[in-house]
Amino acid sequence: MENYFNYFTEIEEHFQRRRGGILLLSTLDWALIETWKSAGVPLEAVLRGVDDAFDKYDQRPTKSKKVNSLAYCSQAVLAAAEDMKEAAVGASSEEKTEREPGFEAAQISDFLRGNAGKLERAKLPERAGFTTAALAREEAASLRDLASAIEQGGKLPRLEDLERRLTVLEEKLFAVLMAATADDDLVNVRAEADRDIAPYRRNMTGAQVEQLHKQYVHKRLLERCGVPRLSLFYMH
Repeated sequence: MENYFNYFTEIEEHFQRRRGGILLLSTLDWALIETWKSAGVPLEAVLRGVDDAFDKYDQRPTKSKKVNSLAYCSQAVLAAAEDMKEAAVGASSEEKTEREPGFEAAQISDFLRGNAGKLERAKLPERAGFTTAALAREEAASLRDLASAIEQGGKLPRLEDLERRLTVLEEKLFAVLMAATADDDLVNVRAEADRDIAPYRRNMTGAQVEQLHKQYVHKRLLERCGVPRLSLFYMH
Protein backbone atom coordinates (compact mmCIF):
# COMPACT_ATOMS: atom_id res chain seq x y z
CA MET A 1 0.00 0.00 0.00
CA GLU A 2 1.47 3.29 -1.15
CA ASN A 3 2.94 5.48 1.61
CA TYR A 4 1.28 3.15 4.11
CA PHE A 5 2.25 4.89 7.32
CA ASN A 6 2.28 8.46 6.05
CA TYR A 7 -1.15 8.66 4.42
CA PHE A 8 -2.94 10.52 7.22
CA THR A 9 -0.13 12.81 8.35
CA GLU A 10 0.94 13.87 4.85
CA ILE A 11 -2.61 14.82 3.90
CA GLU A 12 -3.09 16.74 7.15
CA GLU A 13 0.19 18.64 6.81
CA HIS A 14 -0.32 19.38 3.11
CA PHE A 15 -3.82 20.74 3.72
CA GLN A 16 -2.54 22.95 6.53
CA ARG A 17 0.28 24.30 4.35
CA ARG A 18 -2.05 25.20 1.51
CA ARG A 19 -4.56 26.74 3.88
CA GLY A 20 -1.82 28.92 5.33
CA GLY A 21 -2.32 28.15 8.98
CA ILE A 22 -2.64 25.37 11.50
CA LEU A 23 -6.15 23.98 11.66
CA LEU A 24 -6.87 20.82 13.60
CA LEU A 25 -8.73 18.42 11.37
CA SER A 26 -12.31 17.78 12.38
CA THR A 27 -14.14 14.47 12.75
CA LEU A 28 -15.51 15.06 9.26
CA ASP A 29 -12.00 15.56 7.84
CA TRP A 30 -10.61 12.40 9.42
CA ALA A 31 -13.64 10.42 8.26
CA LEU A 32 -13.12 11.72 4.74
CA ILE A 33 -9.46 10.66 4.76
CA GLU A 34 -10.58 7.21 5.86
CA THR A 35 -13.02 6.95 2.96
CA TRP A 36 -10.20 7.83 0.53
CA LYS A 37 -7.92 5.30 2.18
CA SER A 38 -10.59 2.59 2.09
CA ALA A 39 -11.34 3.36 -1.56
CA GLY A 40 -7.67 3.01 -2.46
CA VAL A 41 -7.21 6.62 -3.54
CA PRO A 42 -3.43 7.11 -3.88
CA LEU A 43 -1.78 9.64 -1.61
CA GLU A 44 -0.43 11.49 -4.64
CA ALA A 45 -3.98 11.92 -5.98
CA VAL A 46 -5.18 13.39 -2.67
CA LEU A 47 -2.28 15.85 -2.49
CA ARG A 48 -2.75 16.82 -6.13
CA GLY A 49 -6.49 17.29 -5.58
CA VAL A 50 -5.87 19.51 -2.56
CA ASP A 51 -3.50 21.63 -4.66
CA ASP A 52 -6.01 21.88 -7.51
CA ALA A 53 -8.80 22.93 -5.15
CA PHE A 54 -6.68 25.62 -3.50
CA ASP A 55 -5.32 26.84 -6.85
CA LYS A 56 -8.89 27.46 -7.99
CA TYR A 57 -9.76 29.05 -4.66
CA ASP A 58 -6.75 31.38 -4.92
CA GLN A 59 -7.93 32.54 -8.35
CA ARG A 60 -11.28 33.70 -7.00
CA PRO A 61 -11.62 37.50 -7.03
CA THR A 62 -13.22 37.52 -3.58
CA LYS A 63 -12.51 35.17 -0.71
CA SER A 64 -15.07 35.90 1.99
CA LYS A 65 -14.44 32.63 3.83
CA LYS A 66 -11.38 30.52 4.48
CA VAL A 67 -11.31 26.87 3.51
CA ASN A 68 -11.99 25.13 6.81
CA SER A 69 -12.52 21.54 5.75
CA LEU A 70 -10.91 18.93 3.54
CA ALA A 71 -14.39 18.29 2.17
CA TYR A 72 -13.92 21.45 0.08
CA CYS A 73 -11.28 19.51 -1.86
CA SER A 74 -13.23 16.27 -2.25
CA GLN A 75 -14.34 16.79 -5.85
CA ALA A 76 -10.83 17.79 -6.94
CA VAL A 77 -9.34 14.75 -5.18
CA LEU A 78 -11.66 12.38 -7.01
CA ALA A 79 -10.90 14.09 -10.31
CA ALA A 80 -7.16 13.76 -9.67
CA ALA A 81 -7.61 10.08 -8.83
CA GLU A 82 -9.45 9.50 -12.11
CA ASP A 83 -6.77 11.36 -14.07
CA MET A 84 -4.06 9.23 -12.48
CA LYS A 85 -5.99 6.04 -13.23
CA GLU A 86 -6.34 6.99 -16.90
CA ALA A 87 -2.67 7.97 -17.14
CA ALA A 88 -1.67 4.62 -15.68
CA VAL A 89 -3.43 2.62 -18.40
CA GLY A 90 -0.77 1.11 -20.58
CA ALA A 91 1.99 2.88 -18.69
CA SER A 92 5.28 1.16 -18.08
CA SER A 93 5.89 -0.24 -14.63
CA GLU A 94 9.65 0.12 -14.89
CA GLU A 95 9.80 2.97 -12.42
CA LYS A 96 9.06 1.86 -8.89
CA THR A 97 8.62 4.17 -5.97
CA GLU A 98 10.94 3.37 -3.12
CA ARG A 99 9.01 3.02 0.09
CA GLU A 100 9.81 4.33 3.48
CA PRO A 101 10.87 1.65 5.91
CA GLY A 102 8.04 2.68 8.24
CA PHE A 103 8.06 1.71 11.88
CA GLU A 104 10.25 -0.75 13.70
CA ALA A 105 8.94 -3.89 15.40
CA ALA A 106 9.36 -2.25 18.83
CA GLN A 107 7.22 0.72 17.80
CA ILE A 108 4.42 -1.51 16.58
CA SER A 109 4.61 -3.54 19.78
CA ASP A 110 4.39 -0.36 21.89
CA PHE A 111 1.42 0.82 19.81
CA LEU A 112 -0.43 -2.46 20.39
CA ARG A 113 0.25 -2.48 24.13
CA GLY A 114 -0.74 1.17 24.44
CA ASN A 115 -4.06 0.48 22.75
CA ALA A 116 -4.63 -2.53 25.00
CA GLY A 117 -4.37 -0.24 28.02
CA LYS A 118 -6.69 2.34 26.47
CA LEU A 119 -9.27 -0.34 25.73
CA GLU A 120 -9.25 -1.43 29.37
CA ARG A 121 -9.76 2.18 30.50
CA ALA A 122 -12.46 3.00 27.95
CA LYS A 123 -15.90 4.06 29.23
CA LEU A 124 -18.09 1.72 27.24
CA PRO A 125 -21.90 1.77 27.21
CA GLU A 126 -23.62 -1.24 28.73
CA ARG A 127 -26.91 -2.70 27.63
CA ALA A 128 -28.67 -5.96 28.43
CA GLY A 129 -27.36 -8.70 26.16
CA PHE A 130 -24.23 -6.82 25.05
CA THR A 131 -21.03 -7.36 27.03
CA THR A 132 -18.99 -4.48 25.70
CA ALA A 133 -16.57 -4.42 28.64
CA ALA A 134 -15.89 -8.15 28.32
CA LEU A 135 -15.18 -7.77 24.60
CA ALA A 136 -12.84 -4.86 25.29
CA ARG A 137 -10.88 -6.95 27.79
CA GLU A 138 -10.75 -9.85 25.36
CA GLU A 139 -9.44 -7.60 22.58
CA ALA A 140 -6.92 -5.99 24.91
CA ALA A 141 -5.56 -9.46 25.64
CA SER A 142 -5.39 -10.17 21.89
CA LEU A 143 -3.41 -6.97 21.31
CA ARG A 144 -0.94 -7.94 24.03
CA ASP A 145 -0.58 -11.41 22.50
CA LEU A 146 0.21 -9.83 19.13
CA ALA A 147 2.73 -7.50 20.78
CA SER A 148 4.41 -10.43 22.57
CA ALA A 149 4.65 -12.42 19.33
CA ILE A 150 6.35 -9.46 17.63
CA GLU A 151 8.77 -8.99 20.52
CA GLN A 152 9.67 -12.67 20.66
CA GLY A 153 10.16 -12.81 16.90
CA GLY A 154 12.32 -9.70 17.01
CA LYS A 155 11.36 -8.62 13.52
CA LEU A 156 8.69 -6.69 11.66
CA PRO A 157 5.57 -8.78 10.98
CA ARG A 158 3.82 -8.87 7.62
CA LEU A 159 1.99 -5.56 7.90
CA GLU A 160 -0.93 -6.45 5.64
CA ASP A 161 -1.74 -9.52 7.76
CA LEU A 162 -1.45 -7.57 11.01
CA GLU A 163 -3.67 -4.80 9.66
CA ARG A 164 -6.35 -7.35 8.75
CA ARG A 165 -6.30 -8.72 12.30
CA LEU A 166 -6.61 -5.23 13.76
CA THR A 167 -9.45 -4.38 11.37
CA VAL A 168 -11.39 -7.46 12.49
CA LEU A 169 -10.93 -6.53 16.17
CA GLU A 170 -12.05 -2.96 15.55
CA GLU A 171 -15.09 -3.96 13.50
CA LYS A 172 -16.26 -6.39 16.20
CA LEU A 173 -15.90 -3.72 18.86
CA PHE A 174 -17.71 -1.13 16.77
CA ALA A 175 -20.61 -3.51 16.07
CA VAL A 176 -21.10 -4.09 19.81
CA LEU A 177 -20.79 -0.36 20.51
CA MET A 178 -23.51 0.40 17.96
CA ALA A 179 -25.79 -2.18 19.56
CA ALA A 180 -25.10 -1.09 23.15
CA THR A 181 -25.29 2.69 22.63
CA ALA A 182 -28.60 4.26 23.63
CA ASP A 183 -30.92 5.02 20.71
CA ASP A 184 -31.10 8.74 21.56
CA ASP A 185 -27.30 8.98 21.55
CA LEU A 186 -27.11 7.32 18.14
CA VAL A 187 -29.76 9.66 16.78
CA ASN A 188 -27.77 12.66 18.04
CA VAL A 189 -24.53 11.42 16.49
CA ARG A 190 -26.24 10.77 13.15
CA ALA A 191 -27.82 14.21 13.23
CA GLU A 192 -24.39 15.72 13.92
CA ALA A 193 -22.97 13.81 10.93
CA ASP A 194 -25.81 15.03 8.68
CA ARG A 195 -25.24 18.63 9.78
CA ASP A 196 -21.47 18.57 9.22
CA ILE A 197 -21.66 16.78 5.87
CA ALA A 198 -24.57 18.83 4.47
CA PRO A 199 -22.51 21.75 3.04
CA TYR A 200 -20.39 19.35 0.96
CA ARG A 201 -23.00 16.91 -0.34
CA ARG A 202 -23.16 18.53 -3.76
CA ASN A 203 -19.47 17.78 -4.31
CA MET A 204 -19.89 14.05 -3.66
CA THR A 205 -21.74 11.11 -5.10
CA GLY A 206 -24.44 9.35 -3.08
CA ALA A 207 -22.11 6.42 -2.38
CA GLN A 208 -19.38 8.76 -1.14
CA VAL A 209 -21.78 10.58 1.16
CA GLU A 210 -23.03 7.27 2.55
CA GLN A 211 -19.49 6.03 3.21
CA LEU A 212 -18.45 9.33 4.77
CA HIS A 213 -21.51 9.31 7.02
CA LYS A 214 -20.66 5.79 8.20
CA GLN A 215 -17.04 6.71 8.93
CA TYR A 216 -18.12 9.86 10.77
CA VAL A 217 -20.50 7.98 13.07
CA HIS A 218 -17.88 5.28 13.60
CA LYS A 219 -15.20 7.77 14.60
CA ARG A 220 -17.49 9.86 16.81
CA LEU A 221 -18.74 6.86 18.81
CA LEU A 222 -15.20 5.65 19.44
CA GLU A 223 -14.15 9.15 20.55
CA ARG A 224 -17.08 9.46 22.96
CA CYS A 225 -16.11 6.22 24.70
CA GLY A 226 -12.35 6.78 24.67
CA VAL A 227 -11.78 3.77 22.44
CA PRO A 228 -8.54 3.98 20.44
CA ARG A 229 -8.25 3.35 16.72
CA LEU A 230 -6.47 0.03 16.30
CA SER A 231 -5.33 0.44 12.69
CA LEU A 232 -1.63 0.92 12.01
CA PHE A 233 -2.59 4.12 10.19
CA TYR A 234 -3.00 5.72 13.61
CA MET A 235 0.58 5.12 14.75
CA HIS A 236 1.65 8.67 13.85
